[in-house]
Amino acid sequence: MNTKLFITALMAIVFASCQNPKTDVSNSKNTTAMQEIQDKMALRELVDHFSNLSDEKKVAEQMELFTDDAEVVSISGEQVFTSKGKKEIGDAFRNFLALFHTVYHINGQHTATINGDTATGIYYCQVVLIGNQDGKNIGNFSGVRYNDEYVKTDGKWFIKKRTSHFMYTDIREVK
Repeated sequence: MNTKLFITALMAIVFASCQNPKTDVSNSKNTTAMQEIQDKMALRELVDHFSNLSDEKKVAEQMELFTDDAEVVSISGEQVFTSKGKKEIGDAFRNFLALFHTVYHINGQHTATINGDTATGIYYCQVVLIGNQDGKNIGNFSGVRYNDEYVKTDGKWFIKKRTSHFMYTDIREVK
């Protein structure tokens, strides 16, 4: 969880209540707002953690971020690949990441809409994959938009479905 963001949000609520002494910061509206801030921060942490684990090729740990019945759909042009369940998803990730010696994610904006213990999100990322091909380092640079569905279980958020839209891909030799 991003502590600075949480403290900033908390300070904003406290400051607003100081401006109007009749404001009760413990009222249900403020409690709901704080819970939404906490949930959005937890969801952002979830997708950032996913990327960090990808970069380190820690697939087993990535699978802990998914529900047991999760689904991952990858769309690149007209090609669509689907994996269902942690084992199938883990095998697909492991086999794919094995093709590259360097994996690097640069995460961008993340928006989430929360509805109780479920949420949807859109998250942008630049993915850099570098592998050896015929003695040369070949880089695969992709802009990806993830459409996610999340589920909160026992106070923790998980990815239920992730649809990866590869918006562009640039493949070239890198030094």
